[in-house]
Amino acid sequence: MEALVCKKLGDPTLGLEDNNTPIILSKNHPIPQLDSPTSVRVKIKATSLNFANYLQILGKYQEKPTLPFIPGSDYSGIVDAVGSKVESFRVGDPVCSFIALGSFAEYLVVDETQLFRVPDGCDLVSAGALAVAFGTSHVALVHRAQLTSGQVLLVLGAAGGVGLAAVQIGKACGAIVIAVARGAEKVQLLKSHGVDHVVDLTNENVTESVKEFLKARKLKGIDVLYDPVGGKLTKECLRLLKWGANILIIGFASGEIPVIPANIALVKNWTVHGLYWGSYKIHRPRVLEDSLKELLSWLARGMISVHISHSYPLSEANLAFGAIKDRKVIGKVMIVFDEKSTRSKL
Repeated sequence: MEALVCKKLGDPTLGLEDNNTPIILSKNHPIPQLDSPTSVRVKIKATSLNFANYLQILGKYQEKPTLPFIPGSDYSGIVDAVGSKVESFRVGDPVCSFIALGSFAEYLVVDETQLFRVPDGCDLVSAGALAVAFGTSHVALVHRAQLTSGQVLLVLGAAGGVGLAAVQIGKACGAIVIAVARGAEKVQLLKSHGVDHVVDLTNENVTESVKEFLKARKLKGIDVLYDPVGGKLTKECLRLLKWGANILIIGFASGEIPVIPANIALVKNWTVHGLYWGSYKIHRPRVLEDSLKELLSWLARGMISVHISHSYPLSEANLAFGAIKDRKVIGKVMIVFDEKSTRSKL
C-alpha cells in the first residue's frame, strides 16, 4: 500500500524525495493485518490534516513519536476486513474515527471499539474531517465551558479548522457568536454560517469593533473566549470579558504564548480552561466517544457542515502541508484517496 512516512523531523512542505526530505511516499508499505479477533481493517477514504500534524513532523508538538512513523489522526473509510469476533461492523460499512498515528496510509487496523459508524446522509469525506477539529471545539464549548443559549461567544482564528467548528457549534448551542478573522473571503464565509458579528483584522480593531456590537445589542460582555491563536490578540480580548467568563486555551497559532494575569482572573472570577483534546483519550475516553457521536448526529441532520477548502492525493501531501504553513486554508485541508489530484482550491 501507499503510506506517508516521516523518517526525520523537519519541514514537511519540502517534497517527498527519499534522501533529502523529512517525509517520503512509500509505495510498497506492508498492508497491516488483523491482529486480534476484534480488530477491523479500514480502507481509508479521507484523512484530515491538522495544525498538530504539521507541528508533529516539525518536532514542535507536545508529543514526539519515535521515528520513523506514519502521521495522521482523524479519518474515514470503508471496512475492508473484520476479525472472527467482531460484532458491530461488516465489510463495506462506512466508518470514521481518530488515532494517535497512522491515518496517512491506504489501510489501518484498529479494534472495533475504536470505530464509529457514519450515519446515512453523511458525506464520507466530511466525516473524515470531523473528529479532531470539531471534536476539540465540541469538548471545549459543550463539556468544559458548558456554553448555553444566549451567552456571548468570541472565537479567535474563526476561519481555521477548529475556529470554524467552534462558530458552528456555538450557533448550534444557541449562543451569540462573534468571530475574528482576516480577509474578505473569510468574513463572507463566516457570515454565511450565521455569525452575529465578524471582525476583519485587516481593517478593524477587535476591541473597538466588539465593544460597538455589544453596546448596540445591550450586552454586558463576552461569556466565553475561544482562543486557538494566542499572542497579543489574547491580551487585547481579555478587556472584553465579563465577570465570571470562561477562557478556552486551544493553541498558539500565532507562535506566541500569552500571559493571563492571575490577579485579574481572581478579581473577575474568570475560569481558564486548558484544552488538550488528545489527552482525553487517556483520561476521559467516554467524553470523546459521546462527543463524536453527537457531532455525527448533527452532521447527518445538517446542523453543522465541514468546509473543505483544499483536497490532495497522498502523493501531494507536501502541498497539503504547504497550504497549512502558508495559512491558505479556510476550514479544512484533506488527503483524499482514490481521486485524481485536486490541488486547486475547491
